[in-house]
Amino acid sequence: MNHDSYSDDYIRSILTTVKTIAVVGASANDVRPSFFVMKYMLDKGFEVFPINPGHAGKEILGRMTYASLADLPEPVDMVDIFRASAAVPGVTDQILAMDPLPRVAWMQLSVRDDESAARLEEKGIQVVMNRCPKIEYGRLSGEIGWTGVNSGKISSRRPELRSGFQSFGIRRQ
Repeated sequence: MNHDSYSDDYIRSILTTVKTIAVVGASANDVRPSFFVMKYMLDKGFEVFPINPGHAGKEILGRMTYASLADLPEPVDMVDIFRASAAVPGVTDQILAMDPLPRVAWMQLSVRDDESAARLEEKGIQVVMNRCPKIEYGRLSGEIGWTGVNSGKISSRRPELRSGFQSFGIRRQ
């Protein structure tokens, strides 16, 4: 897989099928990017499990925090890595020890490790590097364009407003 460029279909297929996400490097500090990505994904209807050994046993955004991926109470579809690139090989080891394996390993903006990506893909896990699921969700749904950011998408379609969280058409329940 070419990790320098992802098709919209590849990203969309991930975001429309994933339901549970473990966020490695989650922070309880509300000004940290991992905090507002967690909040956004929760607001969009995803079930999110924060992973932070220094905060284990406490809640972040009303969700219990776990020390490691091995401590999760149930399987997850995706692991979102909010750690420096140098930490990715260790996180990859944790991912590959999970049973069952997640379907997706997602590395946040500026996070990349091609050797880890190859190891994960060898086990059938889809990989995204140097991208943010919050940004990609907003871009693909057209939501990001509401704030004046050019999403690269032109559409006259209005968002589908429903009760509960607003998915803006990228996810169906």
